[in-house]
Amino acid sequence: MSSSRLHALAQVGTSTWLDYIDRGLLDSGALAPRIAGEALAGMTSNPSIFEKALEGSAYDDAIRAIGPELAPRAIFEQLATRDVRDACDQFEGVHRDTKGVDGYVSIEVSPDLSNDADGTVEEARRLWATIDRPNVMIKVPGTVAGAAAVRTLIADGINVNVTLLFAVEAHARVIEAYLAGLEDRATKGLPIGNIASVASFFVSRVDSEVDKRLDAKMVAATDAATRERLAGLKGAAAIANARLAYALFLAQFSGARWSALARKGARVQRPLWASTSTKNPAYRDVMYVEQLAGPNTVNTMPPATLDAFRDHGESKDTLSGSEPSAKTTLAALTAAGISMDEVTEKLLVEGLAAFVKSFETLLAGLARKVAATPVGAGR
Repeated sequence: MSSSRLHALAQVGTSTWLDYIDRGLLDSGALAPRIAGEALAGMTSNPSIFEKALEGSAYDDAIRAIGPELAPRAIFEQLATRDVRDACDQFEGVHRDTKGVDGYVSIEVSPDLSNDADGTVEEARRLWATIDRPNVMIKVPGTVAGAAAVRTLIADGINVNVTLLFAVEAHARVIEAYLAGLEDRATKGLPIGNIASVASFFVSRVDSEVDKRLDAKMVAATDAATRERLAGLKGAAAIANARLAYALFLAQFSGARWSALARKGARVQRPLWASTSTKNPAYRDVMYVEQLAGPNTVNTMPPATLDAFRDHGESKDTLSGSEPSAKTTLAALTAAGISMDEVTEKLLVEGLAAFVKSFETLLAGLARKVAATPVGAGR
């Protein structure tokens, strides 16, 4: 009964991907039943997830087997690509049965390349070749440099997950990069029907930042009516922002330009809702799933959010036709003195910094583990 909630979400048009990966899950045999029984259709990873996974002992034997000769960054790449390759194999059936719509596993380029288009392309090509699976997606941050890299990678025929999108304007930039990359490839007479991409639009962090700003304005307000109006806007910004991103998706993947690509077999670049765990305990714990469900979308959920939705989530199309109300909400936020441009730019800077910090922490941890391993141990 409980898993039927996740199947119902898939029927609405939202694919469930798990925002989590570690060696224990892959080796335990627990993933396959979840794929079959919970409509689990993909998996994502990022530096923070790998940082937590590497804190335990599940990777110690693999680290010993690699040995101390390699630098921590190279060791990490071996560990991460092995995990992602194995996960791709476990999702191969989903990829086959959905004819390439789902079944993808994402791996991120090094976060310190976020403003280096050439470096991003070089590393993405290496990861793609190393993992060597048709259902891997290379994650690239949605910066200006990242968008330039996306165009090149799509033209190469590499699947791309564009991550850390907070602003609708940034979403527009990566849609353009995707379409241009498909056109570049098609111009060369190369096939475009086997390329997949998602645009990862972050959600809950937007409410966390906007709510903090609304709270400050409520404290400064001198009348009850103003405080009540501001309070009514809490918990509304993230969903409205994401719904406008969905409206942009619908607009861009229609019309003559898209039709020309679709006739050649191109797939839409689906919006993927990321950061979907609810940070404020006063809010419904599945609100960022329920309120962003609709055709041609993906929701990547951390384990706790997926468990919560399995238990009590409700599925219906809440995206189609949602643009007018979303515009009304964002207009009210603007009138209240909340600049979404400032919010989304701040969140992008913080998100990039957080991933860099996680990456540095995991590399330092690997260096300590390697140093503590006797020469030849585990070989």
